[in-house]
Amino acid sequence: MRFNPQEWKEKSHANFEGAWHEGPSVITPPCEDRKYPRLQYKRAQPHPIFETINRLREIYLSMGFDEIENPVIVEESDIYRQFGPEAMAVLDRVFYIGGLPRPNVGIARAELDAINEILKKQMPTATEEKLRETLHAYKKSEIDGDELTHELAKVLDTDDGNVVHILDSVFPEFKSLVPESSRSTLRSHMTSGWFMTLGSIWEKTPLPIKLFSVDRCFRREQAEGPTRLMAYHSASCVVAGDDVTLEDGKAISEALLSAFGYEDFRFQPDDKRSKYYMPDSQTEVYAKHPVHGWVEVATFGMYSPSALGEYGVGIPVMNLGLGVERLAMIAYSANDIRQLSYPQFFPRPLTDRETARAVHLKAEPATVEGKALALAIAQVAAANATAQGPCSFEAWNGTLLGTHVKVTVEETEANAKLCGPACANEIFVHEGNILGVPDAEKWKDVRTTGVPTGISYLAAASAFAAAEIEQAARCGKGTLVQVKMAKHPSDINLRIEEYAMRAITDNKKKIDVRGPVFLAVKSEISG
Repeated sequence: MRFNPQEWKEKSHANFEGAWHEGPSVITPPCEDRKYPRLQYKRAQPHPIFETINRLREIYLSMGFDEIENPVIVEESDIYRQFGPEAMAVLDRVFYIGGLPRPNVGIARAELDAINEILKKQMPTATEEKLRETLHAYKKSEIDGDELTHELAKVLDTDDGNVVHILDSVFPEFKSLVPESSRSTLRSHMTSGWFMTLGSIWEKTPLPIKLFSVDRCFRREQAEGPTRLMAYHSASCVVAGDDVTLEDGKAISEALLSAFGYEDFRFQPDDKRSKYYMPDSQTEVYAKHPVHGWVEVATFGMYSPSALGEYGVGIPVMNLGLGVERLAMIAYSANDIRQLSYPQFFPRPLTDRETARAVHLKAEPATVEGKALALAIAQVAAANATAQGPCSFEAWNGTLLGTHVKVTVEETEANAKLCGPACANEIFVHEGNILGVPDAEKWKDVRTTGVPTGISYLAAASAFAAAEIEQAARCGKGTLVQVKMAKHPSDINLRIEEYAMRAITDNKKKIDVRGPVFLAVKSEISG
């Protein structure tokens, strides 16, 4: 009877729920032929920036702020309306949105001949005219750029690969295109969107208005650094109403920071004095970082009546903007905002425990009987490890995969012990190194402070022997399995995950599992 994944999933619904809610667990379907991979369900790790964003959203919502999305694309004219004469200095730090112009592609006899050469056929006159019409439609933006290849393939009755070759070799206009900038910019601060939003709703919404938005902003910095990124998240809010004052900004700042468990913060006047704030109202909020000291995490102030007037807003407005990444730096004790935001580009060394999780058996028996056989081999070998050869000890006499099998641990040479001295070694991870060590005084520090993998040489070799015997029994045969001198992990049936191997290599660590194992296990088929 073959394994039914849907039936197993339905019957195991409770296990799925437990795996999701209660932490790491492994669920293995009862697959006899091992064609289905092992499924692992565990609570995954959130990104620190988005975890901080989620917390901020919950805090804002609990404080009675409604969530909205402000425009990301802001016209240059809006920057002039908000900043007045200072706009040119502000625009120096914004990203303008550019794009490639549509080329005016000419098709003369030379181009048509080149296309015919690529297609290996002569285009009819009707096809030539349809080709011109299609390229003209593209020029007029009636056909999108990502549709051009497909449309030309239909006209020329060929595949997309030939069309790409034609565009690349016949029409140099496409390769010589240079981006042209528009007057649209990417939002460099959330304020640009707040003016547009408030101008649209302030007369249509009950007062006071309390709104927040947590979203990306883009700033053309000269260089990114430990506390500064070109693309960052702003957790911004506005409070608009007749009785709104600067004290609202202080109260909201304290509430936000206190909800993160911080009491060590301070307010001070902001010397930058943006034109869209009222004079002397712009205030910086600082929180203390264990490495960088006092870090600016927020700014608040009262919007200037003249800037609000540009959008027809006739009530006082307090705005607060909080840098999500900088707050996350403090929450996660990070030293560099780049590493916190993009950890994939700054890989950290694996801990010993993480490396230990990457050490597995390379081969294992697949059946319950096979696993019992592996345990029996290890127990018999350990109990008689010092027996002098020639000697033989029975470890199993029973059924395996429907075949009666007798298994013995043996040593055929005289004056040699049943097990080599390295059989008692165990695998530990110590200071990034994977080491196979005995229980001896010399290795006390490794065994005391290192992380055990739970794998001994004898257990690994016994699992390998049981897997080989199991496979031989499947074919109705006996076999002799010998594990001799270990030099590499595979010699003692160890498999180390590729990411751990890479970490060991990159950090100049070592794998040392050398040692004399000398374990021989024999199986015989009996009727």
